Order: sequence, then C-alpha cells, then structure tokens
Amino acid sequence: MRRFVVIAALVAVAGMAGWYGISQSRSRAANEPNWRMVTVERGSIVAAVNATGTINPTATAIVGSQVSGQVLEILADFNSNVKSGDVLAKLNAEQTRARHDAAKAELAQAKALQEIQRAQIEKAQADIERSDATKADALANEQKARATLQDAEQTLARQKQLNERGIASQVVLQQAQTAVLTQRAVRDQARAQQRSVEAQIQALAAELKVAQTQIMSSSAQILQREAVVRQIEVDIRNSDIRSPVDGVVIQRNIELGQSVAASLQAPTLFLVAQDLTKIEIYANIDEADVGRVIPNQNVTFTVTAFPAREFSGRVKTVRLGSQTVQNVVIYTAVIELQNSDLALRPGMTATVRIFTENRENILRISNGALRWRPPGDTSTLAAATPSSNPFSVAPTQGAVGGGGQVQGRQMLERISTELKLDADQKKQLEEFAREARQSISAQGLSDTPEARRGRGRQVAVAIAERLKPILRAEQVPLFEAWQAAATERRAGNAGVPARVYVVGTDGTPGVVAVRIGATDGTNTEIISGLQEGQKLIVGGGPKAPAGAFRPPRGI
Repeated sequence: MRRFVVIAALVAVAGMAGWYGISQSRSRAANEPNWRMVTVERGSIVAAVNATGTINPTATAIVGSQVSGQVLEILADFNSNVKSGDVLAKLNAEQTRARHDAAKAELAQAKALQEIQRAQIEKAQADIERSDATKADALANEQKARATLQDAEQTLARQKQLNERGIASQVVLQQAQTAVLTQRAVRDQARAQQRSVEAQIQALAAELKVAQTQIMSSSAQILQREAVVRQIEVDIRNSDIRSPVDGVVIQRNIELGQSVAASLQAPTLFLVAQDLTKIEIYANIDEADVGRVIPNQNVTFTVTAFPAREFSGRVKTVRLGSQTVQNVVIYTAVIELQNSDLALRPGMTATVRIFTENRENILRISNGALRWRPPGDTSTLAAATPSSNPFSVAPTQGAVGGGGQVQGRQMLERISTELKLDADQKKQLEEFAREARQSISAQGLSDTPEARRGRGRQVAVAIAERLKPILRAEQVPLFEAWQAAATERRAGNAGVPARVYVVGTDGTPGVVAVRIGATDGTNTEIISGLQEGQKLIVGGGPKAPAGAFRPPRGI
C-alpha cells in the first residue's frame, strides 16, 4: 500500500513538472516575435508603364467636295480599296454644264467683238495711208502752185517794165496781174487742202488709238471669260469626287440622292486610310509616368477583339503638348506598329504596356519590404538623387539660391563649356532652362521621388529638343555624344535611397539603408546595401499579451 502511494506521488510530481515545462515553453513562444520574412533573391525585373490608347491610321485623307450638288452615283463604299484618282462618287453637274455653255458663248462673243475691233484698226490704218497720199498730193499741188505763182510774178514784173517804156499795153499788164492773183489763190488752196489732210490724219490716228485701246480691253475681257470657262470646267471635274491617295475607305458620309452644300465649308464625304498595314496608337500617359517613356521603347498591347492575342510595337515619339482630363494631366505617346494581316482596325481601344526598363540577373526584393515600417515610424523614403542626365536642370528647391538652382546653374555651365557655346547660345540655353522649369513646375506634380525624377527627365528632354536646332555644325557631334553618354549613365545610375528592416540579434527590427532601382510593381531592384539570401521583414511582430485590451471592430 505504501509502495503504491509513493508511486502515485512520484507520478503526480512528474506530471506537475511536465505541465510547468509545457506552460513555460508556450509562454516563451507567445512572447517571441512572429515576423513574416522575404528573402533577397536574384531574378529579373521588367518595368513597364500601363496605359490605354486608340488605334489610328498613320495617315488619313479627308475627301470633301468643293462644289454643291446632288449625289447621283456612289462608286465606293466602306472597306473599298481605292487608287489615287479613282472616282468615289458623282454629283449632278447639269447646272454647271449649262453655266459652262453660257460662259463659252460669252467668250465667243468677246472674240467676235475683238475681230470687229481688229477690222476697225485695219480700216483706220488704211484711211491714214490714204490721207497720207492725199497730203502728199496737196503738197505737190502747193509746190506746183508756188512755181506757177513765181512765173506769174516774173511775167508781171516784165509787163510792168514794158508798160513803163510804152511797149506793152495796159491789157497785157492787167492779165499778168490777174494771173498772179489766180496763182496765189491756187497756192493758198493747196495749203488749205494740206492742212485739212493733216487734221484728217490726226483724227484717224486718234481713232486708231481708240481702236487699239478697245482691242486691249477686249483682250482682257477674253482672258476673263476664258478664266470663267476654266473655273467652270474645274467645277465640272470636281463634280466627280476622287480619292487623293491609295488606300482603304474607312468612312462614308453620303447617301444616294443627298444634296451636298459646299458654300461655306467643304463637307467631309469620305475618309481614306492611306495604308492600314502601318498604324499608330495614341496612348494616354499619366504625368507621373511620362518621364520614363522615351522613343524606341518596346510595347505590347491587347485589344478587346482579340483577348488571347498580344501585339507588339515601339514608341515613336512622346508629344510635348499635354491635356487635362478630369484634373489629370496626360501626354500622348505615339506608338507605331505593323498590321500586315489587317487584324487591327482604326478606333479600337488598346491596353498598352510600355517596357521602360529590363534588368536581368539582379538582386530584387518584394515591394512589401520597402513599405513595412515598425510601429510608430512615420518616415518616408529619402529624396531621389539628381538625374545623371547632363542636360537635366534640377527643379527649384526652396528660396532663390537653393540647392536645385545651384545644381542647375552648374549643369548649364558644364553644358556651355563642353559644347563650346557662344554668348548668344548660352543666353538661349538659359532661357530654355527657365521656360522648361516654369512649364514643369506649373503642372503641380506631386513631390514623390518618382515624380521628381520624372520632372528632371521632362526638363532634360525639353532643353535638348530646343538646344539642338541652335547648334553649329561642329557642335552637333558633341551634342550627340553628350546624349549617348547620358543614356549610358541613366542605365547605370546609383539608384534611389530607401530603407528596409531585418531582425536584429535581440529580436527587434534593425534598419538597413539601401539603394533601389527599377520596379515592376511587385519586386524592386536592389542596387546596393543587401546581399543575396538576406531575410527582410514584410510584416508580423510581437503578439499582444494574453488578456490585453483589444478594441472592438469599428473603433
């Protein structure tokens, strides 16, 4: 009996000891932090900008009408392949042809009137020639009359001498005097006839001048009537609506029998896409992402019509002009692509991914490690380092003379020295930088590191595009070398400062300063500060002690 009691006591003591050990173990486990961790690993990151856009033809010809009329015939419809010069539609041109006949009749009448005037000129010239002959005859009669008068005067003088000596009779003397008077009258008559012929010649010359002026006027009228005829002939040709380019009809806005009015503005009758094997996407890029989008970047996109198919293209350009839609500033990126099978159609909505960066075999971490902060830590990521682009000008920070302006001034001086700019070019460069800063600052962008980097890239692009046209020929190679170096530096920049947390030796979070690079929205590149295999905190932590107060949900 005693032995049984001893054994029972020993069992009870062992049980109590076991229970105590288990309870202590559970207590320690409850008090130890339960961290959620991720591992720094190697992999790839493909950073992309997501956007939506509309598919448009590379070139679209608007076919209108310069004349009014009723549509008599439609020779092209939607999706019709047309060649340059093909007739797409015909308008009623009967009234125009009637005006053409009337204009041709008026032209013929003007030409007939000119022929009459030419005949009048010929008649006036003939009358002048006849008057010249009459004048010559009158001049000959005057000369003859003068000669006869001279002979009569000599005869009269001899008769006077003979009469004084008593040889000649008074009758003979009187006859000699009469002959002189007669010849003088004949001379005067010849002179008067000559003056009459001269006046007649002057009158005929005036008539000839009038006729010549009239024929000049009629020539001008003929030119005017010919221009009217040509204009009406152009209207007749324009009554046939023709395609100006080779392409495909993508829109038709007229119906048979419709009246086309082109009196105020040429109406749009057809839209002809010049070449649908080459199309473009006008993608809307948010202001926060536009700094990451540059020409020649690869693009993939999908459309609702082919959800299982992925298309590809490349960025052609990013337009500098912006527009505000519902208080959001957006820019237009033009993406070009091949559409050899004509599967894509104008007007389709494309969901676009623009690949801005591609990193292979790099250290990367989950973005959760960058977002996690210990309780009570409200600090944010440090500001991004200045852009490595040699043509960038840092945005103004604080008052005049702040760090951004100082750095911007140093960068402008560096550009001026390396490109050997003259005084006028330096002045224009400073003006470009000032306008670019004001334009970007006026957009009211957020002050996140990504936004600051985006602003720097926008300023750099704006300055570079305006600087190149003012450079001399020998400066252009230097400029292009600068841009190539800037691209290389951007590809290997030192990254943006950030912080992550690891579990210290005492079990509490310890901060680690790192520099990060590209991100795909899930993972982020680690440029420096971590090694492969390290564990980082993404959540969890010490559990609340048993019995601690927990507020009810909703408070």
